[in-house]
Amino acid sequence: MTSPAPVTVLLADDHALFRSGFRALLDTQDDLVCVAEAADGDQAVEGTLRLRPDVAVLDVRMPRRDGLAAAGAILAAPGNKTRVIVLTTHDTDDLVRRAMTAGACGFLLKSMPPEEMLSAIRIAARGDFLLDPSILRRHAARFASTLAVPEEQPAALNRLTAREREVLQLLSRALTNAEIAGLLHVGEQTVKTHVSNILHKLDLRDRTHAVAYAHLTGFAKIPGGRRP
Repeated sequence: MTSPAPVTVLLADDHALFRSGFRALLDTQDDLVCVAEAADGDQAVEGTLRLRPDVAVLDVRMPRRDGLAAAGAILAAPGNKTRVIVLTTHDTDDLVRRAMTAGACGFLLKSMPPEEMLSAIRIAARGDFLLDPSILRRHAARFASTLAVPEEQPAALNRLTAREREVLQLLSRALTNAEIAGLLHVGEQTVKTHVSNILHKLDLRDRTHAVAYAHLTGFAKIPGGRRP
């Protein structure tokens, strides 16, 4: 059986050091390959329309044409199938709105852990939409604040162990695996195992969906994730 073709990626950022570091990270993955780099928005559009990568990762702030304008041009091109992820160091509602309006399938902060950034590219390549967990937490919390906490937690939560409920609470605060490990005084691999178990038991696709689930079910509002 032949292996599936790797996900092709175009990386656009005006900081050469960031591009080289990210490309080196991509090069460690068998299923991801960087096919081009771009130092400005015009190069990003030209390279994407010429090479048609599966995913284009665009920094918001670039010369000649910013990442949001580049995303709009790429996504409006006839026959385009490239998925666009927008990266930024600035977490503002206006940037999120503009990225989504342009048609980007992802909006991520550059502070996201490297392994989660790689996962985000894979998620985008398969056609799913994603937001950085910290952004999703803010918006989910706003939405959840308008809802009454359910009198009863979803039955699926009963499948979680006490420690898994603790981890889900910390996930709802958009903490990284390393931060959760530090708070619980366990290894990072142990946290990854707990997160995997949570996703499986609650039938959730990824940690971003776990954050939304915790807020929209009222679980995140309950101290320690205890039942009301």
